[in-house]
Amino acid sequence: MANTITLLPFKDRDNKLLVGLNLLLLLTCLLPVKAFAQKDKPNVIFILADQWRADAVGYAGNKDVITPNLDRLAKESLVFDNAVTVMAVCAPWRASFLTGQYPLTNGVFYNDKPLPSEALTMAEIYKEQGYQTGYIGKWHLNGHKRGEDAFSARDKPVSKDRRQGFDYWKVREVTHDYNNSFYFDENDQKQVWKGYDAFSQTDSAISYIKKNKENPFFLMMSWGPPHNPYHTAPEKFRAMYDPAKINLRENVPAYLQDSARKVIADYYAHITALDKALGDLMEALDKQGIADNTILVFTSEHGDMLFSKGVLRKQRPWDESIKVPMLIRYPEKIKTARNIKGPINTPDLLPTLLGLSEIKVPKSIEGSDFSSSLLSGEDIENDGALIMLPVPFHEWNFSNGGREFRGIRTERYTYVKDLLGPWLLYDNEKDPYQQDNLVNEPAHAELQKSLEKVLQSKLKKTKDSFLTADEYMTQWNYLYDKQDSVRTTDYLKTNR
Repeated sequence: MANTITLLPFKDRDNKLLVGLNLLLLLTCLLPVKAFAQKDKPNVIFILADQWRADAVGYAGNKDVITPNLDRLAKESLVFDNAVTVMAVCAPWRASFLTGQYPLTNGVFYNDKPLPSEALTMAEIYKEQGYQTGYIGKWHLNGHKRGEDAFSARDKPVSKDRRQGFDYWKVREVTHDYNNSFYFDENDQKQVWKGYDAFSQTDSAISYIKKNKENPFFLMMSWGPPHNPYHTAPEKFRAMYDPAKINLRENVPAYLQDSARKVIADYYAHITALDKALGDLMEALDKQGIADNTILVFTSEHGDMLFSKGVLRKQRPWDESIKVPMLIRYPEKIKTARNIKGPINTPDLLPTLLGLSEIKVPKSIEGSDFSSSLLSGEDIENDGALIMLPVPFHEWNFSNGGREFRGIRTERYTYVKDLLGPWLLYDNEKDPYQQDNLVNEPAHAELQKSLEKVLQSKLKKTKDSFLTADEYMTQWNYLYDKQDSVRTTDYLKTNR
């Protein structure tokens, strides 16, 4: 429909004031058409924590951890009960999220290996649609050159051509020294985060929001905590927790429970500190008046076993490792908070966000777009989220019992295979701590057969032949780091 413009009437054509008013009226009618269209696009703020497992939030029923801001956000959001990381370790999750691809497609299935510069990523897609793009915090996708020390690039700047479409840039490849933390800016100049870095990073994000609120933007803030070391949370937050009062999951062995309580108390201290930072950011969105038209996402890359089953860290196929918290708030389009039971996988996040943003999903993306279900008030229909470990490395390398595996996590079941065949089968509804392995039991043969069919379908779809670790390392011309390739010929059998 054409715009109708009514000029102000005047008799004296030389009256400069009225001429100016008419020109101003013309400009305000003609120029903002594109600007308004741009402004109608939702902002996207993606908050990523590192190693925050799904049960470590108050809104999930955890009575020990203090997360008032996350609990409030959950009451305004879609709460994903089964957000499953495709590969429970840092760099592979990040590459999968930014590309919407599975690790064996983009090649990042091992930490500190580079995401190819030519990969089509989230920031590039949003940028093409007129968005400002910004990244703050941990990156972990630049990798290192073949033959260099595995961690050699973690303290170096990421060159502009390796930033995958992000313009605003306050980034360090990797650090876990949260109280003595530096970063590099857009010009590769080294800067220092003051104090606990997550707080300073959040202040930077708030500043970015204020400066860019008139135009659509995509901002990713990537905190390092609550990744270990756990004892380094600010003392104010550590003082909130008494290890003796920490409740443990039933699958923590008795002989490790004292250690577990001490570690988890410090882990929760980091989480409560981050919850405070999240509250600051939510308050800023309200003050700037853009909360309604902002898609706000909170999630994590993976969890931590935290002594469940007697082990620490990630990569493993159990829920403490693969399940993460995830909230999506978008008040303008999603009016009612609700829980989403259907599993959502890492490669699904990008296409779903693009769908919520009304941006066409590129063909390079392998994940599923669940935005229509989320917008319509329905649950996700998904027969399972793929979980994998093509190459065990570092903390769970071969000598530590690591093994290659593929599996699926459905709303109710977990089914996993290693190279010798079926390995794990859990009914997570009846056995939430995954202590009763039902694999190969005759009473569950039909269930196992149906889950095997789902797994094979997903492997076929992703062109995954489930080969040995060595074969993938050779295909991508990668070297093992830090003795990760040391193993006996019967390592699978001895670790069964």
